Amino acid sequence: MAITKEKKQAIVKELKEKFDKQKSIVFIDYAGTSVQNLTTLRKNLRETGNELKIAKKTLISRVFKDVDVSGLEGQVGVVFGYEDETSSSKNVYEFTKTHKSIKILGGLLEGNFFEASDVIKLAKLPSKDELLGQLVGILNAPISNFAYVLSGPTSQFVQVLNQIKSKK
Repeated sequence: MAITKEKKQAIVKELKEKFDKQKSIVFIDYAGTSVQNLTTLRKNLRETGNELKIAKKTLISRVFKDVDVSGLEGQVGVVFGYEDETSSSKNVYEFTKTHKSIKILGGLLEGNFFEASDVIKLAKLPSKDELLGQLVGILNAPISNFAYVLSGPTSQFVQVLNQIKSKK
């Protein structure tokens, strides 16, 4: 069934609005995926501040002028990441582990196109909160080690006094 010109314009306008709000984009091939699995993917994405939109490649290519969407294989879906730069790729990557019919085709981050392998590498990185936690641990290590070293002679002195006291 053909889509009217007005409907196509509305789809392009909606995609442009989402493109302006996004922090990252992941292109997926959803060919052969059941509606139930797509619904599950949409729900998982929504929970983490992401969104899946499906449109024809010609309409998608009007929005993404720098990316040749026609070169992407299969039925193309666009996952918009609104919260942070990695959550969309992480969610799609986790979903592809259990649903082999969905494939990552590539992605956009800060206006640059990345191949599927790069998007998968990005998805495997620790989250921002995990990285911040690791940084705090690294920064705290010298201070806590220094405090441990300073407490060493004092605790040894107390142990010696306890041994002397117990022998009496």
